[in-house]
Formats: sequence, structure tokens, C-alpha cells
Amino acid sequence: MERRAAIGVVGGSGLYRFLDDVETVEVDTPYGAPSDRVALAELAGHRVAFLARHGSRHTLPPHRINYRANLWALGELGVERVLAPCAVGSLRAEHAPGEVVVCDQLVDRTAGRADTYFDGPEVAHLSAADPYCAELRPLAAAAARAAGLTVHEGGTVVVINGPRFSTRAESAHYTAAGWNVINMTQYPEVVLARELGMCYVNLSLVTDYDCGLEGSPHVRPVTQGEVFAVFSQNTERLRSALRSLISTLPATRSCDCAAGRPQPLAHT
Repeated sequence: MERRAAIGVVGGSGLYRFLDDVETVEVDTPYGAPSDRVALAELAGHRVAFLARHGSRHTLPPHRINYRANLWALGELGVERVLAPCAVGSLRAEHAPGEVVVCDQLVDRTAGRADTYFDGPEVAHLSAADPYCAELRPLAAAAARAAGLTVHEGGTVVVINGPRFSTRAESAHYTAAGWNVINMTQYPEVVLARELGMCYVNLSLVTDYDCGLEGSPHVRPVTQGEVFAVFSQNTERLRSALRSLISTLPATRSCDCAAGRPQPLAHT
């Protein structure tokens, strides 16, 4: 089997396998080991690579994931587009558990994560105004709808460090800011993909209402078990959405993601 793939899927909590008849490969990177071996297979006429974000046995908490190694490994295999399902909490009453938000914006509230490939002596600055791929977002939304999911196109995800969930005060602050959903892994994954010139799109599956959502009947604190239960209930529809999305991807990219890859400053 060819050790190449143009499409990468990064599986989040509860999605540890995606492809059939796979070849698994180890990829060495300058940043250490990725979360797991990468699975390669054919799907809908495309070569696809799958990597479990937390490892295939969910052994890596959000703040310990080697995001740089993960994205670099996919890039080494030739990946140009990254499809990134993930679990999120809702900060809006209208975003109910079991629904999907295809975000177009991000707010970083993490700390201490290695979040760039340009640590020096090469220096470059990513233009991150629009971190998610404009070409992939509507395709992802259509694929999720075709899989029977209720979809919200557009929205802002606030990314916290984890592994703990928010306090009520923190959650209320994020809600008051007007953000839509909350997550622990979208940053720095999306910006690292963009530094490598990759397209990146999320399918954020809402698993719970966050604890600071005033006026909602679902304000009791979320538990880990509830998050995984909702994700498990929707895993097959999420898989179906990903398969549909892959089948509808155009052969070549017409977005600006590759052109937006930052170029190192010249040394004088």
C-alpha cells in the first residue's frame, strides 16, 4: 500500500478508528512521536490517513497531546486537508447535545502548549484571521446534514487547557462574550495545520450544555461519562458525515490555505 494520503482525519474523544482494511505506519518527526500510529486506506476514491488525537486507547489528555508531531506526521504523508471531529460543550441554549457546529472562529484560552513550528532561528508569522478553511466549511456542514445531524454553520469555539471542565464563573464569562462552544483541543491543532499550508475544518459535536449557561434547564455540572455517552450515541452518524464529506471533496483545492503558509523572514 502506498504510504501517502492527501486527506487526514484526526479523531477526537470516542472516535479512535475510522478506516477499514488499513495499513498502519509509524512516522518519525523532529518534534517527537505523534499520538499513535497512522492508519492509511482508500475511501471514496481518496487516500486517507487517520490519527487518533488522544491515542487509540485515549491515554493522552488534551494538554499533553503532541500537536506539532501529529500535524507534522500527517504532512510527511502528503496530507493537504485535515478533517477534525471533536467533542464540545454548548455555550448557547440553541446548540443542543447531539448537534454539530462547524466553527469559523476560535479563541485561545490555553497555556503552555507548543503552538508553532517557528521557534527560531527561522521566524514567521501566520495570518490567522480566518483559521478554518472557507472551502471545506460548507461541504462539512452539508455532509453532516446528509448524515441526519442538525448543523449550525459558523460559530466561535473557545479552547481551554483542560483536563478539568470550567467553573460556573468561567463558563458564564465565555457565554457572556458571545462564544458558541467550548473545547480543549482545537488549539493549537488548527494553527499548526495552517502553518504547514493545510486546509482544516472541524465538525464539533455538542455533548453537553456548559455549566454557566444561564436560563437553560441543563445547568448541572457536566461529567466525563455524559460527554462520552453522547459522543458514543452519535459516533456512527459522525462517521457517516466524514465519509460523505470525503466523497464530495474536489480533486484540487481552490482555497487560499496553501498560499497562506507563512514564509520565514530572510536573515540579513
